[in-house]
Amino acid sequence: MPSACAETVPAAGLLSRLPDDELELLLLIRHFELQLLDLYGRGELNGTTHTCLGQEYIPVAVSGLLRDGDFVLSNHRGHGHYLARYRDPHGLLAEIMGREGAICAGVGGSQHIRREGYLSTGIQGESLPVATGIALHLKRTRPGALACVYIGDGSWGEGAVYEALNLASLWRLPLLVVVENNGIAQSTPTSRQLAGTIAGRAAAFGLGHLGIGSLDVIGIRTALAPALDLVRRGEPLVAEFAAHRLGPHSKGDDTRSAPEIEHARAHDWYRRYADQHPRQFAQFDAAQREHVRAVVAEVSARPPSTWTRS
Repeated sequence: MPSACAETVPAAGLLSRLPDDELELLLLIRHFELQLLDLYGRGELNGTTHTCLGQEYIPVAVSGLLRDGDFVLSNHRGHGHYLARYRDPHGLLAEIMGREGAICAGVGGSQHIRREGYLSTGIQGESLPVATGIALHLKRTRPGALACVYIGDGSWGEGAVYEALNLASLWRLPLLVVVENNGIAQSTPTSRQLAGTIAGRAAAFGLGHLGIGSLDVIGIRTALAPALDLVRRGEPLVAEFAAHRLGPHSKGDDTRSAPEIEHARAHDWYRRYADQHPRQFAQFDAAQREHVRAVVAEVSARPPSTWTRS
């Protein structure tokens, strides 16, 4: 059984200058999410959506360490996870809008996406036991590959989470559990629904735990890379990010106070990167804003998918 360990990557004031394509990806996710909210506000989207505004740096940092043979599992707040893995805004928006070219013919919508090496679900905690099974399959058939599953702090109230962690540790599975702990489970502060700590719960199963408070993509990867090498060799890891959700749970259901929202905004990577790397940021921010607008215009003009027409 792997030995339990707990390490911390502290918050950093300075953000490393990213390669242009990495910054493009961060800004693609930011403007994609903003455009979704705008489309909903204009009545051009139905159902619901959960944006990852403020948390975009997490999947960008993690995806830079993943390989083609790895499997990614996401949750209800998963647009950034998908875009970081595939950079496919056209397919994702078509799926959400039910238009031709949709990833799942428009029947999965915002939360339920299936693609080669990728699966998301809106059911809290449900991805983790599925990820554990996939990790077992990868261990048997694809040595060196891992399953990466994104969950939130609210998922730690689900019993299936603990069953999955128990088996992952017992069977030494190549499983990376990325926890996006934004301090609030829908509308309930984490402090009011989670006893103890996530690090303590990981330790109870003999799992490694890495706490990450940094917003710096390069620094996060530097710290996470050696841990992922161990994951690939059968030492599962819980990587817990201290994140900040800028927007509401869904579209307009934000119960936080104005100071709480402002606190989240003060920890936004977007604002900090703009201040620290203004020339690069201005160039690529404008370009990605226009790129996403063009995606919206092109996808909006497509006919409904075959499934949504019927």
